[in-house]
Amino acid sequence: MIQLITGKKGSGKTKILIDKINGAVKETNGCLVCIEKGATLRSSISYKVRWCDADQFAIDSFDSFYGFAAGMLAGNYDIKEIFVDGIFKIAGSDFDALGVMLDKLAKLTGEDVTVVFTLSADNSELPASVTKYLG
Repeated sequence: MIQLITGKKGSGKTKILIDKINGAVKETNGCLVCIEKGATLRSSISYKVRWCDADQFAIDSFDSFYGFAAGMLAGNYDIKEIFVDGIFKIAGSDFDALGVMLDKLAKLTGEDVTVVFTLSADNSELPASVTKYLG
């Protein structure tokens, strides 16, 4: 399942994501993963969450992000939620490529794994291939 948190820079997306992550620690039985560019969230989330810096793993496109996520899920069947802060900072701002990656990721995760992304964009800017994943 894919979930999107959208809004312009400074609208509180990251705070919402941090709250979701720390809430999931209390409610989820499986593994949790947080992916971001840099280490902004690292000190704000529970130590129980597997934290990954996209730069450390050379994730720089939507294809490399998908490959990284698929590899993680293949290696650990206990992952229940993946939280991604700033996917455009990680992979670029090609909205159509994002839509393609979201479709592939939705097929991969099904209903078993939830992937939550923050997107620095207004919903009106996003193509239908992306907005279909809005709550």
